[in-house]
Amino acid sequence: MTAYNSSSGKKSGVTGYKIGEDFIIIQFNNSKNYTYSYRSAGKTIIEKMKKLALDSKGLSTFISENNPEFE
Repeated sequence: MTAYNSSSGKKSGVTGYKIGEDFIIIQFNNSKNYTYSYRSAGKTIIEKMKKLALDSKGLSTFISENNPEFE
């Protein structure tokens, strides 16, 4: 799991992530892990989440505003 630290300096609800070819696993600050995949949330959403994770910018906000399906 890669640590997630928001580049804005604000505390994020996301603490870590793991990126796969067609999925992303998100660890939230409550220590729960959720797997989001092409199958559950769609390719466009997953690719956006991967970019936000790698950029350390807005991932928690994106998830709360878009409420993507997880497995």
